[in-house]
Amino acid sequence: MDAILRKLRDNAARFDEIERLIQDPAVIGNSAKYSALMKERGGLMRDHGRARRLEALHKAIEDTKPLLTDPDPGMREEAQKELDGAKAGMEALMKEIEDDYLTEDEDSHKNAIVEIRPGPGGEEAALFVGDLARVYTKYAEKRGWKVEVMDASESGMGGYKAISFRVEGPDVFKYLRYESGTHRVQRVPETEAQGRIHTSTATVAVLPEAEDVDVVINPADVEMQFTRSGGPGGQAVNKTSSCVLLLHKPTGIQIRCQVERSQHQNRELAYKLLRARLYDMQANSMKSARDNLRRSQIGTGDRSEKIRTYNYPQNRITDHRIGFSVHNLELVMLNGDLDEVIKALLDADREARVKALASAK
Repeated sequence: MDAILRKLRDNAARFDEIERLIQDPAVIGNSAKYSALMKERGGLMRDHGRARRLEALHKAIEDTKPLLTDPDPGMREEAQKELDGAKAGMEALMKEIEDDYLTEDEDSHKNAIVEIRPGPGGEEAALFVGDLARVYTKYAEKRGWKVEVMDASESGMGGYKAISFRVEGPDVFKYLRYESGTHRVQRVPETEAQGRIHTSTATVAVLPEAEDVDVVINPADVEMQFTRSGGPGGQAVNKTSSCVLLLHKPTGIQIRCQVERSQHQNRELAYKLLRARLYDMQANSMKSARDNLRRSQIGTGDRSEKIRTYNYPQNRITDHRIGFSVHNLELVMLNGDLDEVIKALLDADREARVKALASAK
């Protein structure tokens, strides 16, 4: 906890330093530096507030202690109540700080971009992609987050060959990051006339949304094309070349976005997705340099890692990374009730990080 408190105070001091820097005319005149500082300031604001709250509670405790020896019994009783309240507030705040430091990193508060694609399983896998997209959309609605579809390619029976969407709100990536990996469904598919249980998979990728200051894209590195949108939307969509295709030549990353009727809107969404992919690529390339605490996180986030099974006959969802099962599959699939599963993952991640910290001492 001492290390966490030192980090908290360092962050609070850095926040105060940034407050001074952004008043400097030279910094204000440098848009890139000013934007970078404002972004860093936003990430430090919560720690700054917590540090001030800790100081206030500590002062309240120290100021109240002398009153415990006051000759007046009524004054002593009142002082004891104030002291107990301040200590309880201190304990709750310390737990909040510890929990956050052990379950968060620099990406935790970012928005997220979710990409879902079918694995082996044909049309049933495409339907499963649609099911997962609905689960995350419902879960986002429960948390008050905003969901914006970035690209979608529908299959013949109402599923998706692929779908990408952006989720915006407080701590989105903190809660959705554990969804990256291969999801497996076991059920009797609508496409199966014999009533046999079928297994198919879908791959989920959850990327932290990168901002301009996180990833700088050289326009010369991007080849852009415009075509007419296909799929749902009818005549109005197909009359204009609103579908945007991006090719990032240095990496070979290809992006397609056609969900909006406006070419400009699709271009903005495509660049957001490209920026997220590049940021994710940079983060993955740094994995070997990360410390033991980061490597202790639950799951690798690798797309090939089988993380969860949705078993319809048993009404069961099992997360294989932590050996956790719940028997409320119907509520999860229809209403997005993922809270119990995600809480279990957060708790397991926190426990793993505590162990990593202890072993590093």
